[in-house]
Amino acid sequence: MAKNREKKGEALHRQTPKVDEVTRIRISQILEQFRASKDEVYKFDAGLSNQERALVHQMSQKMGFRSKSSGLGNDRRVSVQKIKKKSDTDNGFRNLPHFTFSEEAKWVLGDLFAHYPPGDGDLWEMVGENSDSTAEKTKQKQDDIFSRPSMSKNEIAKRLEALSSRINKVPNLKLIIEDRSKLPIASFKDAITSTVESHQVVLISGETGCGKTTQVPQFILDHMWGKGEVCKIVCTQPRRISATSVSERISAERGETIGENVGYKIRLESRGGRQSSIVLCTTGVLLRVLVSKGSRSSKIGHMKDDISGITHIIMDEIHERDRYSDFMLAIIRDMLPSYPHLRLILMSATIDAVRFSQYFGGCPVISVPGFTYPVKTFYLEDVLSIVKSKNDNHLDSTTSSTSINTRELSEEEKLSMDEAINLAWSNDEWDMLLELVSSEGTPELFNYQHSLTGITPLMVFAGKGRVGDMCMLLSCGADCNLKAQDGMTALEIAERQKQPEAAEILKKHLNNDFSNSTEENKLLDKYLSTVNPELVDIVLIEQLIRKICIDSTDGGILVFLPGWDEINRTREKLFASYFFKNSSKFMLISLHSMVPSMEQKKVFRRPPHGCRKIVLSTNIAETAITIDDIVYVIDTGRMKEKSYDPYNNVSTLQSSWISKASAKQREGRAGRCQPGICYHLYSRTRAASLPDFQIPEIRRIPIEELCLQVKLLDPNCKVEEFLGKTLDPPVFESIRNAIIILQEIGAFSSDEKLTKLGEKLGSLPVHPSICRMLFFAILMNCLDPALTLACASEYRDPFTLPMLPEEKKRATAAKSELASLYGGCGDQFAVLAAFECWNNSKKMGLEARFCSQYFVSSSAMHMLSGMRRQLQTELIRNGFINEDASSYSVNAYDPGVLHAVLVAGLYPMVGRFIPNKMGKRFIVETANGDKVRLHNHSTNFKLSFRKYLDHTLIVYDEITRGDVGMNIRNCTVVGQLPLLLLSTEIAVAPADENDDDEDDAGGSEDEVGSEDGMEVDAKSSGGREDKLMSSPDNMVKVIMDRWLYFRSTAIDVAQLYCLRERLSAAILYKVTYPRNDLPPIMAASMHAIACILSCDGCIGMPAISEGVDTLTTMVNAATLGKPGSRRFGKRPKGSLAELINYEGRQNSGPSKA
Repeated sequence: MAKNREKKGEALHRQTPKVDEVTRIRISQILEQFRASKDEVYKFDAGLSNQERALVHQMSQKMGFRSKSSGLGNDRRVSVQKIKKKSDTDNGFRNLPHFTFSEEAKWVLGDLFAHYPPGDGDLWEMVGENSDSTAEKTKQKQDDIFSRPSMSKNEIAKRLEALSSRINKVPNLKLIIEDRSKLPIASFKDAITSTVESHQVVLISGETGCGKTTQVPQFILDHMWGKGEVCKIVCTQPRRISATSVSERISAERGETIGENVGYKIRLESRGGRQSSIVLCTTGVLLRVLVSKGSRSSKIGHMKDDISGITHIIMDEIHERDRYSDFMLAIIRDMLPSYPHLRLILMSATIDAVRFSQYFGGCPVISVPGFTYPVKTFYLEDVLSIVKSKNDNHLDSTTSSTSINTRELSEEEKLSMDEAINLAWSNDEWDMLLELVSSEGTPELFNYQHSLTGITPLMVFAGKGRVGDMCMLLSCGADCNLKAQDGMTALEIAERQKQPEAAEILKKHLNNDFSNSTEENKLLDKYLSTVNPELVDIVLIEQLIRKICIDSTDGGILVFLPGWDEINRTREKLFASYFFKNSSKFMLISLHSMVPSMEQKKVFRRPPHGCRKIVLSTNIAETAITIDDIVYVIDTGRMKEKSYDPYNNVSTLQSSWISKASAKQREGRAGRCQPGICYHLYSRTRAASLPDFQIPEIRRIPIEELCLQVKLLDPNCKVEEFLGKTLDPPVFESIRNAIIILQEIGAFSSDEKLTKLGEKLGSLPVHPSICRMLFFAILMNCLDPALTLACASEYRDPFTLPMLPEEKKRATAAKSELASLYGGCGDQFAVLAAFECWNNSKKMGLEARFCSQYFVSSSAMHMLSGMRRQLQTELIRNGFINEDASSYSVNAYDPGVLHAVLVAGLYPMVGRFIPNKMGKRFIVETANGDKVRLHNHSTNFKLSFRKYLDHTLIVYDEITRGDVGMNIRNCTVVGQLPLLLLSTEIAVAPADENDDDEDDAGGSEDEVGSEDGMEVDAKSSGGREDKLMSSPDNMVKVIMDRWLYFRSTAIDVAQLYCLRERLSAAILYKVTYPRNDLPPIMAASMHAIACILSCDGCIGMPAISEGVDTLTTMVNAATLGKPGSRRFGKRPKGSLAELINYEGRQNSGPSKA
């Protein structure tokens, strides 16, 4: 039965409900509106067909809703409900996992409490003993890259002379100057500089290829230097690669070395300094500068002395709407009145200029045309006709099609149409007209002309700007050449009513860019009745590529696909075709962020004569790169994007429709260097329904960092109130979820006040949870691996994706082998081992061999290495560690301590294995009741099939909801002790067996810590506590964070509480007085905690999985946790055993990467 249910759920995604596209779009919009509403249930109207109800069920499951059909016949309705989650509590005291300290740990505790008994000294008084007035002022080494250059007029003149001299002497520079003068933006130089001079905010809407990104900063610099004035021009870019590459390009255009007059600063990496007049940076970097300056005052206006060095802020690509850009716009808008000297320049290729201008009080807009060659566009209707042939046509097997019968309308139908057109045109009442044209669907209705005015439904839609409905009629064969009684056509009515988008579509239609033959409509109807338009049709793609190759002799083909799976499937489909077998005729390249960099670079190479380049890419090719020999673009209209569902508090990684702005960018890829053709594999109706722009990032990601930044900017400000000032504020649920996490890690108090720890958690350029992990790692003498884990969490997965099917198993085995070096139960430890082995292989001259054998990206590892150095520098600069960082990593290879460090970074993302009632495989339950599977890419995937995993705990980075449910991709199995030490709260309840049934039936958050429980962390007292803790050997129930249950003794819980209190005090003391030594009681307690973790940190974890090779087992047994060990005999050079031990294990210091 369980298997049948699983198969039924999977079949739901394989089936394609036969629903027309207009209805698909309508149902999708209804569900999106329901998700954004506060309603718990939505009921669709009766009358949906079986196929339409099936589509509702399919979409609901994908969006995390529960759906159910009820009723009979014509009254059958489908209702959709938001899932209320409930986590199970304990299942009987005897079945709970037992926590107790080992004998070794008890000895350590005995020694600690003999010297420093519980209650000895007031820990919190020690933290505050110096008071705010005498607290150590952290002497930071100033990062002056954002300070104004200190140059006199003579020095400026000398730099201008040097630039002129270079231009005259270097032939290459002369050519660059000539090319710059030909850019479309060159003729706007004076207009831009004069407008910037006279207005605080200027908006530059520059089409792709106009040159705005590289030229505007130079226009301003040359203008300021021409007046003999110094300036600091800070230019933001949404991505690291853009910030570095643009800075390099500007430097090259001025004949300079990067880091002189032009520099850059990205997270954990920088070039240049105070003397750099132009600084490129990511938006997040500049945001931290603004916030760090503002955190010293509750009023933004008081930042003047700190950031007055910046004269110009240029925010490029603002149409991408990343979370930092939106947040920073709100900050800058508030502070501009206090900075009359500061100029803000907003730039983008595709932008809602009016909206941004209004946000800044009606600032001037400069529109710069771009230079692209003409691109002819086709849509799905056209493509189906283009590829139609008798041979190898997948449509031949279909039988259903829409029949169109010609008939005369009845008088009743004519009266209904007259009334519907009147209501729509005069009162904007659309239901009747939409129902008539969509239900009947005949040309007689599409082209019906009002008996008095002669107006058609198409004219009504065009005049009112209802583009989606208008395109629906056009795709169904509506005649746009008909004229009303006053002689006006639909196009003329659209122009008269000032509906430019509708007019543009009608113009294209009249110019025969749209083909609306009956034959094509039949093909489209037939196709959509058998193919789910939300899935990528690789058969159609292969047919279209083949047709392009047959009908033309050269020109690269770029195919936009949602993700790696679709790239792989398309690649395999092409290789399986006899037409593409000859590798000398076709150069097939995959472009994805996780493809090895050497493979990515092939995309820029021109193929030899007679060879066709075919590029299969994600949306990375939309804006990040330009491939100059692309002539043909195939746009599937889909993208796979990581998003966040605040209502269910899960991340989502699903394929979704692109925006109109993205569609325009994809079209433009075909016309960058020559005329091209773009094939959109979606209908015109779908194209018209696409959103204008992508959903702003601030509304689709977790926002813990932003909420913390708000408090750092103004501690007295309400988070929700400030974020409400942004262009598109995040929803309340997103803010609430972020605040809860910040409270759980100690950054916010229960009343949302910024804590002292919270102030410090915002001082480093990493997520607050990761910052907390670093502080904990310093106290535990386990900093080196924490640096790697911190940087890896901020960067992409360092493992590459294999191209060939036979390599996939090898890649999985390689990752598992790396993870085995740290116990075999952690994806995060696989990354840690990969970095350690890579670092040592580099020293041994075996880097290329290691990266190839273990599918590790060399470029990612080099990036991690650089990020580690920068992060270590930040810790030193803030005073958290000394210049000699080696003394903070004595326990770098201790498994128990390492697991605790990881818990500190990932908490509160905690789950436990529970049996799956619908199958043999264990699933993971989380604190809010989610039941989640492990992703098959996780190194722990096979672990979920083992027996006896009940109550085994894991920590994970995020839950992702994909097309077939929720899963966890990166996780590590952990023991009980790290969580009991680092969780938000622990409580105790009596070990009374009679309470079990009551707990099972109604155990809820309210019960824990109230009537049945007593919060140990609270300073409570009374008979209940005395009774529970009166005898050291009393058995008690321990409740962690109100959902995880353990059984233990009163003495163990009391000692645990004491350790928790001392750990919290030590962390706060360390961040408050970073250069001071810990007081003796704290220092002794931190040493004891590290020893106890070394003994007991992994208790509760399953044994290492079977099948680990002998060599790996020897590495674990002989070396882990024993830095100086050299028990191995002769080993092959480059083996994991040698790589993990090489040099790094000869001392206990951190890696020198």
